[in-house]
Amino acid sequence: MIVAQMLKGKSVGVITVTPANPVSMAAKLLADNRIGAVVVSANGTSIDGILSERDIVRVLAERGAAVLTAPVSELMTTKVITCRLNDSINEIMAMMSQGRFRHLPVAEHGALVGIISIGDVVKARVGEIEGEANALRAYINA
Repeated sequence: MIVAQMLKGKSVGVITVTPANPVSMAAKLLADNRIGAVVVSANGTSIDGILSERDIVRVLAERGAAVLTAPVSELMTTKVITCRLNDSINEIMAMMSQGRFRHLPVAEHGALVGIISIGDVVKARVGEIEGEANALRAYINA
């Protein structure tokens, strides 16, 4: 399975915030949409950074509630690893494992086209394994 196939099962669009948005706004978007990370983009297509709920909690513990009024740009990760639509699920799993992150923006020609979470990867991989098991059962029973 490739990233493009995984994205087909997801809702259209990626939730983004701008670097100038306050952290409180990003936190509300995360909570309201039940997601773990948001892509930071000045124009909705570039990838300027990524901000996860873990990033917010870590800095909140260090600096206190005042951080909620800070701009997202102060907390976001700026060296964002991305994947492409034709990357395989195995490549995605390797990237996430090596980088120790749970969200991977998808970019084509420098533009944001989606985001893959570890949950998406697990769901896709379980589907593949179930398909293989069903094929083997059919072969054995034939």
